[in-house]
Amino acid sequence: MEFTGYLDFWFTDRPIVERVNAFVEIGVKRLDVWCWRNAPMAELFSECQSLGAVLNSSFDEDMGSLADPEDNEKTIRSWSESLEMAEKYQVDHLFIFSNQVDIIDGKEWTRRLSRNVTESEQYANLLDQTEKIMKLVEQTHVQVWVEALNEFHIQGGVLVHDHDLAADWVRRMDHPQFRLAFDCYHQQRTAGNLIYGLEAYHGLYPTVHVGDVPTRQEPGTGEINFPAIARKLHELDFDGFIGMEFAPSEDPKVVLDRVKEIFL
Repeated sequence: MEFTGYLDFWFTDRPIVERVNAFVEIGVKRLDVWCWRNAPMAELFSECQSLGAVLNSSFDEDMGSLADPEDNEKTIRSWSESLEMAEKYQVDHLFIFSNQVDIIDGKEWTRRLSRNVTESEQYANLLDQTEKIMKLVEQTHVQVWVEALNEFHIQGGVLVHDHDLAADWVRRMDHPQFRLAFDCYHQQRTAGNLIYGLEAYHGLYPTVHVGDVPTRQEPGTGEINFPAIARKLHELDFDGFIGMEFAPSEDPKVVLDRVKEIFL
C-alpha cells in the first residue's frame, strides 16, 4: 500500500505550495489536489519535481453534469482541457462525478438539471458521454477514477451517490483506464456496508479513501471501524493507494503514524 496526501486538507496553516515540502518531510510523496482550475498547478508541479514528489490526482470543479444532456458539449470540452492539464503536469489520475457540484453560501449543491430528465435517461446519457470521454483518455497516460458523492451534505440530489451504481458504471465501461475510487467517508454517509462493498467491488478499485465519519478526520476519530477495514483489505491482498482525504485532528506526523499503524 502507498499513502497519498491531500494538499487541501493537511498543513492548512501555510500556503498550498509550501504543503508539498511539509508532506515530503513526513515521508509522503504522492499528493492529491482538488479543483485544478483554481490551484497553482505550475507552481505545485515545479515544487514536486524539485522535492521528488508527484501530483497523484485532481478533478475539474467545472466539468459539467454527465447526467444532463444539455451539458454534453461542456463535459467533452472540459475533459479535453483536464487531460491536457494532466499530461502537462504529469497528474496520474482524474476523478469523474455524475453531476456538477457548486458551492453556494458555503454549502455544496448539485447544479439543477436544465430540464426534466428521468434517472434512467440521465444514466444513459452519462454512459454515452463517458464512452466519448474515454476516447480522449486513451490518448493519454491518465487513469479516470469514479467517485460516488454522498447526498448527506451535497444538497439537490446526486445521480451516482453510492458505490453500487459507481461500480456498475465501471463495469459497463470495462476499460483499463476507468476505475472505482472506494471512498469510506462517502459510502458510510450514503449506505454503510463498507466490508460488503470492499468484497463486492474487489478488483475495481485501485484506491481507498479513509476519512472518518462524521468529522472527516483521520481513522479512529469517528464511527468507522478502520481496523476491520484494514484487515479486510489485507485479506483481499489490496496493494493500491490509501488516500488520506481528511483533515488531521492533531500533529500531522502523529496522525500519519497512527494511520500507518492501522493499515500496515
